[in-house]
Amino acid sequence: MSESPDAHSLLSASSQLNLMEVDTIDDKEFDIPQVDTPPTLESILNELEDEEEPFLLEDTSVLNTDNIDAYSCDTSSLASSDSGDPAHLKRKRRTQDFNAPVHGSVVRQSLLKGISAQIVSAADKVDAGLPTAITVSGVIAVGTSHGLALVFDNNQALRLCLGTKSTGAEFGAVSALSINHDCSRLLCGFAKGQIMMWDLANGKLLRTINDAHPPGTAILHVKFTDDPTLAVCNDSGGSVFELVFRRVMGIRSCDSRCLFSGSKGEVCCIEPLRAPPDLRDHPITHYSLLAMASLTKILVIGLKPSLKVWMTFPYSKSDPSSVPQLAWQFVPTQKTVNPVLAFCKGDTVHFLLVKKEDTGTIHVIKQRQLNLVCDIISLSWINNRTLVLVDSHEKLQVVDRPSQEVLETLDLEQVQLVYNSRHFKSLATGGNVSQALALVGEKACYQSVSSYAGQIVYLGTKSAHIMALRNWRERIDCLLKQEHFVEALSLAWSFHEGTAKAVVGLYGDPVKKKGVVADKMVEIFFQFSEYSLKKCPDQGKIQDVVPVLVDYCLLLKRADLLFNQLYSQLAENMVAKGVFLESLESYIVADRLGHLTTPIMRDLLAHYHSTGKMESLERCIVHLDVTNLDIQQVVQVCWENHLHDAMIYVFNRGMNDYITPMEKLFAVIGPPLKYGRSLTDEEVVMGNKLLVYISCCLAGRAYPLGDIPEDLVVQVKNQVFEFLIRLHSADSSEEEEVFPFIRSLIHFDTREFFNVLAMTFEDFKNDKQALEYQQRIVDILLQVMVDNSDFTPSQVGGLFTFLARQLAKPDNTLFVNRKLFDQVLDFLCCPDDDSRHSERQQVLLELLQVGGVIQYNEERLLALAEKAKFYQVCEFLYEKNSLYDRIFDCYLRDPLRKEEIFSYIHNLLSMPGYSLKEKQTVMEKVLQHIQELITLDSSSSADLVLLHFPEEVQQIISELQDDHLLMEFLSHLLKPREGHHSGTILPVEHELHELLLDLFCRLSPQQILKFLQTSQHYRLEEALQITEKYHHKEVSAYLLEKKGDFQGAFSVLLGLLKEKLSLLTTEIERGVHGEDESLNEEKEDSKSTLTIVKDSLDNIIDLCHHSSENLYQQQREVLWFPLLETMMFSQKEVKGLGSIHTFEVLRELTMKVLNCMSSFISLPAIIQRILQDPVYGTGKLAEIQGLILSMLDTFNYEQTLLETTTSLLNQDLHWSLAHLHAAVTKGLHPRQDYCYICFQQYKRRQDSVEEIIVFSCGHLYHFQCLQQKDCEGAICASELQQSWSCYKCSSSQGGRGGPFAEPKRLPSTSLAQTCVTSVHHDAGSEAHRKKVFVEATLSLQQEQSWDQLSSLYRGPSRLSILSELSYYHSNEKTGLIIPGQPGAENFQLKLSPPPLLEE
Repeated sequence: MSESPDAHSLLSASSQLNLMEVDTIDDKEFDIPQVDTPPTLESILNELEDEEEPFLLEDTSVLNTDNIDAYSCDTSSLASSDSGDPAHLKRKRRTQDFNAPVHGSVVRQSLLKGISAQIVSAADKVDAGLPTAITVSGVIAVGTSHGLALVFDNNQALRLCLGTKSTGAEFGAVSALSINHDCSRLLCGFAKGQIMMWDLANGKLLRTINDAHPPGTAILHVKFTDDPTLAVCNDSGGSVFELVFRRVMGIRSCDSRCLFSGSKGEVCCIEPLRAPPDLRDHPITHYSLLAMASLTKILVIGLKPSLKVWMTFPYSKSDPSSVPQLAWQFVPTQKTVNPVLAFCKGDTVHFLLVKKEDTGTIHVIKQRQLNLVCDIISLSWINNRTLVLVDSHEKLQVVDRPSQEVLETLDLEQVQLVYNSRHFKSLATGGNVSQALALVGEKACYQSVSSYAGQIVYLGTKSAHIMALRNWRERIDCLLKQEHFVEALSLAWSFHEGTAKAVVGLYGDPVKKKGVVADKMVEIFFQFSEYSLKKCPDQGKIQDVVPVLVDYCLLLKRADLLFNQLYSQLAENMVAKGVFLESLESYIVADRLGHLTTPIMRDLLAHYHSTGKMESLERCIVHLDVTNLDIQQVVQVCWENHLHDAMIYVFNRGMNDYITPMEKLFAVIGPPLKYGRSLTDEEVVMGNKLLVYISCCLAGRAYPLGDIPEDLVVQVKNQVFEFLIRLHSADSSEEEEVFPFIRSLIHFDTREFFNVLAMTFEDFKNDKQALEYQQRIVDILLQVMVDNSDFTPSQVGGLFTFLARQLAKPDNTLFVNRKLFDQVLDFLCCPDDDSRHSERQQVLLELLQVGGVIQYNEERLLALAEKAKFYQVCEFLYEKNSLYDRIFDCYLRDPLRKEEIFSYIHNLLSMPGYSLKEKQTVMEKVLQHIQELITLDSSSSADLVLLHFPEEVQQIISELQDDHLLMEFLSHLLKPREGHHSGTILPVEHELHELLLDLFCRLSPQQILKFLQTSQHYRLEEALQITEKYHHKEVSAYLLEKKGDFQGAFSVLLGLLKEKLSLLTTEIERGVHGEDESLNEEKEDSKSTLTIVKDSLDNIIDLCHHSSENLYQQQREVLWFPLLETMMFSQKEVKGLGSIHTFEVLRELTMKVLNCMSSFISLPAIIQRILQDPVYGTGKLAEIQGLILSMLDTFNYEQTLLETTTSLLNQDLHWSLAHLHAAVTKGLHPRQDYCYICFQQYKRRQDSVEEIIVFSCGHLYHFQCLQQKDCEGAICASELQQSWSCYKCSSSQGGRGGPFAEPKRLPSTSLAQTCVTSVHHDAGSEAHRKKVFVEATLSLQQEQSWDQLSSLYRGPSRLSILSELSYYHSNEKTGLIIPGQPGAENFQLKLSPPPLLEE
């Protein structure tokens, strides 16, 4: 065994572990070779047998993460796309989302095989026990359950074995470890409460501390601070102590001071702020800050220069079993570096930034918290931006703090973490800890996790594992090894753009970083391309690969790489070549790729031509630089395949030729237009393209995209104008008319051609040459179109509309002969030609609206318009001269717009802006033609009259001679209305309603009843006279009923019923004595008569039913009995005639009358009346057997219903009284034997008489205490009127009970009182108090008992439902009585308990 390392060598090892200094050190500097050791005890412990090897991984010879092979441990990461899963290569590859962040495998998990093997070997060979704690600084120390501490160097070689088995037997297991900053001292805490300090240079025991804290508690934590003479410890009693180490005259001692007592809340985690070597002079280190986590809050205290609490922070609500966690980290903020404390309990991580102010105080700033969905049991910083968490399911999560994004998730199940539950329960000292601390200890693993210099070590039951961040190359290589090329490129691009998280190993200025990453991405391109051609030859896979390569090459601006090396490699495979060429389209169209090399452009043309994807080819061509193409070839391909946009683009951009495309297009659409042949769809598309192309050229825009070069704009405009005004085309024949191009455009789409010219003329205001072309084109248009029968009125009108618009402009320079406008006017208003009347009117109207009026004589124009029946033109001219009454005539005479006259009149009379004289003129016109308007639309006329002519109603009615027209008008005028004119009152409104009623009686009787029911403005006497005049009996009966004369209405309806029954009898008699051939016809007639009888009977039954509710018994009999007698007589009569069907129907109707009248007349009275009837009095009982039996059935049903209801009521009442009695007589059991207000025994003095009150919730109070509390917020009521409530329960619910409480209370606060006195009292006082109690609390017991019943019986009872029904029957609007609402106003049931009487 080599010599133990001294302090200097340990410091050297520490510096090698520090990843913060790796910026300026080459990676090769960390390749530390294996150290061979002699065959000593350590070498024996280092021996590893095959069967003892827990993990089949390559040995990591050193602790430093940079020295570990990048592929030594491929972790099973949820975020690294199934890393380490060989079967994943066989799975279907998913399409990559470029927007989704890819992090790859962020953390390298490695097994410390040397340490793991020696832990297992030590347990087996020297009985060291199982590992219990671990700490790492410059060295690694592992504590065991038998009291030993094994110290390993950075090569995983065992250097020291501290302690003996006898130590373990005396002190118990090692429960906590800590190494100071220079790796010279090791503190060991033990399960039985002792602390030992060891010298790591020579393995010498320096101190054994037995009295630093109360005996009988285990050491949970022991931590060095930055001051080597100062440490802190935390025991299982929840207390925290400061340990000060002294050495005087060679004698070592330790002074202890209690910083926090466990009696104020157990502390279960402590963490002193320890600065890294380069920040040892940070000003905040002078305070020796210590963070402590209790079960309820976080404290940050300063140990120097004097003890001071700087901050307390309570937890949010969390699971009591959650483990508090603390972790310090120095984080750069703006221009300074300050410590940040991360802490959590449960699923939320809080961050506190700690700053030292200039005044010397400590300022704590709360920062954004991190919310997760797991129960955290370990929290560590791995660098100043990244946290590593372990949850209760032993899932490790790497979290980026700024973005709060989970970068990777690993499963630590294979580690088999060591938990510190035994020490938190202090089993070695008898388990004398609180239940809360023991519960937290179930998931505590504080001593199994140790972080140092960007590395975290996890201790398992048989192994030790180290976690470190992978450098950027390693993360990319991990994805490449798993053949995840798309994810690798996405991750590399995030490194290139600086958006990646947890980046390690990428240094230098941004340009240098991007260059290094770009080189790596180029390597990936070739690997990906080669892999794709070998492994993914089919088109489906290639389509996923090639776009990725193209996209990243263009992102890197490496088009040369894309078009040369990569294309050459992919072109070997025809499928890949085709996919590559097609994938370029999206980038070309998006203008991300504007230039292609000649070979690729040639291949692109050939590929699209061979596959027939000509539209895609056209989209590409119009976005590319075509100067390096074979123009003739491209033009030929475009023309043959009808790629007109591409052809125009090539001519324009390739040769600056803007005329040839127009010639080619005119050559296609000109001949069919010349000979009047209809155009094909393709020719229409070409014509539209030609119009747009001309518009773009004249406006200075390129077609189809961009702008014409500025130096060519004027030249192109002049060339296009010269082309349009050519007298003949280049290859013209003798039959060709002059100006063929303008003629073709007019024939193709006149309106759009003029729109193109109008837009063009807007830009010619200051261009003298262009103005000359403008006048020339106008002259040509007039020459070609005027007096030419080839053009329709619409086309000619379109020309003059266009000219009128141009002439109306203030800066107009055009000249047009006015005689041409007169000529066009005669052409449009020609009375001898009625064809295209609407078209000619619309053209003329449009011409006038754009300013053509100034070109015409208005009188002549109006005369021609009236003659041609151009009523819209007339309206335009009349409105200009404010002749609104003449406009009325226009609407009335125009068959297409007659219906619009009402809207016109209403708008004119309602809108402001018109004089009273103008409105009066229109109103007079309306009254003159009112009959014509009503005939046109009576409903709209009525609305108009109601709004604007209510005073002229009598005049309007007198002018209407046709009764049907008058009835229709009045029905619309008097119908009920809603809205803004619902309240309009007409003069003599009653007379109008009665007039309408008279018209209905004469002309439309079926509408009378509906009118009377919906209208309220007629007089009853006059209406009754009118209906009686025309013998409408049903209507008369309705009016009599409305008047209140029920008997009169009944008499009318009864007479009508008798008539119908007599008619029915007559029809039956004719059917019996008639001939056979008319039998079927008679049956049909009798059926229709039966229907009439049924309707008539229904009407009279409704009348009797409505009126009986307001009549006495005798008056009811006067109504019902005649009706019954009529039906019985008719039934008897029909039976004698032998019509069985009619008899059965009448019997059913008679039973219907009986059932209805039984609700208002007693059954005995009905039976007596039937027996007294002469019809039945002389006959046999069998004749009325059916009637009597049906009445008995009704009686039986009602009797059964009454008995069932009574039974239900009795059951409800018995159930309620039984539960009430049980609740009142139930004894109460107090929870405690003391008052909950004064916290004294209920029997405070032996000789005193104490009255107490016990509530049903179990709380007990002195009468005086409760009375005092009750009087604090309100004036006390007298003792007899006092209503008590439990003070504790009511205060916890936000208010007190009693007389001011809400009537709805929880069962725990509804009280049941009993009066109990102390043992020593006299009988008289007891009797007195009992009497007082009975008088004061009887109603309260009833209320409390009712509350208990409501809690037992959910929902309304049958009793309450029946009560509610009875209330509705009596027209009282009440809600259902809920048992939980004893204070309801309508509650009548009195359920009082038996009173307590004196014995």
